[in-house]
Amino acid sequence: MAEHESEHESEHEYEHVRVAVIGSGFGGLGAAVRLRREGITDFVVLERADSVGGTWRDNSYPGCACDVPSHLYSFSFAPNPEWPRTFSGQQHIRAYLEHVADVFHLRRHLRLGTEVQRMTWNAELLRWDIETTGGNYSADVVVSATGPLSDPKVPDIPGLDTFPGKVFHSARWDHDVDLAGKRVAMVGTGASAIQIVPSVQPRVSRLTLFQRTPPWVMPRFDRAISGVERSLHRAVPATTQLRRGLLWGIRELQVQAFTKRPEELGFVEQIAKRNMARAIKDPALRAKLTPDYRIGCKRILLSSTYYPALAQDNVDVVASGLSEIRGSTLVAADGTETEADAIIFGTGFHVTDMPIAERVVGVDGRTLAETWKDGMASLRGAAAAGFPNWMTIIGPNTGLGNSSMILMIESQLNYLADYLRQLNVLGGRVALDARPSAVRAWNHKVQERMKRTVWNTGGCTSWYLDANGRNTTVWPGTTTEFRRATRRVDLAEYEVVRAPGRVTAGQPENVAGSAGSAKGAPAKSGESAPAPVAEVEA
Repeated sequence: MAEHESEHESEHEYEHVRVAVIGSGFGGLGAAVRLRREGITDFVVLERADSVGGTWRDNSYPGCACDVPSHLYSFSFAPNPEWPRTFSGQQHIRAYLEHVADVFHLRRHLRLGTEVQRMTWNAELLRWDIETTGGNYSADVVVSATGPLSDPKVPDIPGLDTFPGKVFHSARWDHDVDLAGKRVAMVGTGASAIQIVPSVQPRVSRLTLFQRTPPWVMPRFDRAISGVERSLHRAVPATTQLRRGLLWGIRELQVQAFTKRPEELGFVEQIAKRNMARAIKDPALRAKLTPDYRIGCKRILLSSTYYPALAQDNVDVVASGLSEIRGSTLVAADGTETEADAIIFGTGFHVTDMPIAERVVGVDGRTLAETWKDGMASLRGAAAAGFPNWMTIIGPNTGLGNSSMILMIESQLNYLADYLRQLNVLGGRVALDARPSAVRAWNHKVQERMKRTVWNTGGCTSWYLDANGRNTTVWPGTTTEFRRATRRVDLAEYEVVRAPGRVTAGQPENVAGSAGSAKGAPAKSGESAPAPVAEVEA
């Protein structure tokens, strides 16, 4: 009777759903489509913004575009024959995601303007209690699809609060600011900066680029996709699939150089140097812009306009990071001083310290951030030990250095679908919690493979590495390998958790060798047995 009253009270306070998806970018919308395809319609997509799109909604800076070809940077189940360019701009990608939301009837599931404040595992009811700005929800399963490029990182620069001009991050572009005729400082030389620089350079009176580390920049062979091509893709959908397949295959063949034979990338460096030499004639400037690490160690950037912009008379390159601000005077680490009217930070995102982790409270009352204090770690990039029925899309070690993240997202959606099928097979009120031994075994294999990759041996410090110098971001293999590793859920890698009172004392439930828990928390019997991770090939 007490249990019934507790459930009734909770149901009154929380809107309960089978699945709660957090975020409405590629990961969140992809998860929503997959849920509907699996016959699950009892779900919500919680989105803090007022529209879908994720990073392609938030990043609206001048020149914003994707550095992965359009036909590969889209869902395989939602091909788009109308891409206008080989590398499409932000507005076209955002429109594509809005189209996906419409075509797959996702609007009814969206809860816009609803920011998740806290998610707490309810061990009694085997569900997640979710507090949001738009009311409280509870869910049997949570799919976290907030993405690694969602929360901007702005460095703590002494004196920043004394700067009298406009200051904003590239992912929070202030469209009310007119930069025409202004002295503008661009801080950072990442993927956003190399698109912003050539876009604003013609309009500003002076542009100062604070470069802590020069990037390797390859030419970007972008062009308009002709009307004939688009007509062909509409009339013969197989041609779209063929185009996507060729783009994918080329990138799969490149992976070996990144993961096993970084020395082979020397040839690529020569192409990048020629790209620079065509535009940068000044030997001193060329020296500033030439990296001293192996190409690929940091993200390889694509642009045919970045170097020409830097060669213009109204551009200064300061080969040092910004260290201090004194009013309108910006001081670099090497002592260089410059005056500015506006500062644009292109300084990346919280990737290895995702803010959402602070808001997720697991079995033992610890947040995910506390569990990950020594570095992010999950099982197959999806499940974290101590957080039952909680899965992440684009989790630890699922990033790519040379291909489309949509491929990785779709692999994780396969894993999610099988995860939900396994819960149905087990029946009743049940949860799966990744075994710590399985998480350790998976991550040990991943980190062993990581040792010989260009990301770990290339001689650079990148955003792929966490505070301990551990690469918790990139997948050290092909997308084919990852898809194989996530094609199904292996129950031997999980503890099966039953609701209190569902299991008779002394009668453990045998499912793939794990014991059921009568306390609403994972049983630890057999914890010493390592879980198989054969799919991660050394």
